[in-house]
Amino acid sequence: MSTTNILKINSSGRIDGSVTRQLTGLLTQHLVASSTAPNAENNIIERDLATGLPFYDETWIGANFTAADERSEEQRTALELSDQLIDEIQQSEHIVIATPIYNFSLPAVLKAWVDLIARAKVTFKYTENGPVGLLKNKKAYLVMASGGVSIGSENDFASHFLKYFLAFVGITDVTIIDASKVNLQGTNEEITAALELQLQQLVAA
Repeated sequence: MSTTNILKINSSGRIDGSVTRQLTGLLTQHLVASSTAPNAENNIIERDLATGLPFYDETWIGANFTAADERSEEQRTALELSDQLIDEIQQSEHIVIATPIYNFSLPAVLKAWVDLIARAKVTFKYTENGPVGLLKNKKAYLVMASGGVSIGSENDFASHFLKYFLAFVGITDVTIIDASKVNLQGTNEEITAALELQLQQLVAA
């Protein structure tokens, strides 16, 4: 029996009333429902960045640039979270990243996630022809919301950065879901139906 892993990442600091969280939940349900593989099982891996992530420090940087078999216990401990985050994305076929745009760019905690998974010889490698991403055969969905910046515009540094970074680590199949194009008016039932219809159209496109 095959298993499809879906990594769901929420980065909004808002828990209740978050548009990106609502959309991400519906998109994940849609991906599970649309799985066509016979006897397939779906495993959802949830990573809520609202709980916070650490930033680089001297110990982490030193550990990252030390060969794995030469790392001290302190260095191995420093990389444990990074290893865990990388394992989550390595084992997932679908990656759903939900993010608002804060001040034209990403929430700081999502940038911290990016920094923790960007590791040479693990998620990408350097070759004589330039860097090559090592995360293959994956599809990413960027669920984005903004209070004033149009998604995809020259002022939107978030979606451009995320698409570039994902391609850098090998994920080139990326769909952007713009929350501003989803009808959020009406009753809860009507909103849910509108969200599901929009998601079906975007995923099928």
